[in-house]
Order: sequence, then C-alpha cells, then structure tokens
Amino acid sequence: MSIEDEIRQVEEDLARLRAENKDMRDQIRTMGATDQIEISAMISQSDEQLELIAELERRRDRLMEKQKEEGAH
Repeated sequence: MSIEDEIRQVEEDLARLRAENKDMRDQIRTMGATDQIEISAMISQSDEQLELIAELERRRDRLMEKQKEEGAH
C-alpha cells in the first residue's frame, strides 16, 4: 500500500469515527436523565473513540511527513 493510500484510508477512518462520535454525543444529550449507567458507559465509549481519533491524527501526520521527506529526495 502506498503512503497516499494509507493517508486516504486514515482520513476515511477519521471521518467515520468523528461522525460516529458526534452521533453518540448527540444521543447522550437527548437521553435526558434516564439510565445513568448507560449514559456513563456511552460517555466512556465516546472518550475512547476520541483517543482513537487522536491516535489516527498522529498517524496521518507521520505519514504526511514521511511523504514530504520522500518527495524531497
């Protein structure tokens, strides 16, 4: 897989995860004060997704830097 393909895949994963995380946060806001345990679990899951998003952003940045370095040679 080329660096461009990897970057494209990471960007697609980021877009999907961001959309899923937004949907989850929207669900949490509309749930009200129903099941606090379920809300807590959803918040934890959302936070874990945010950590994954941050890791994917770092990976994308490393790939883009590698792409620049290879282009400079």
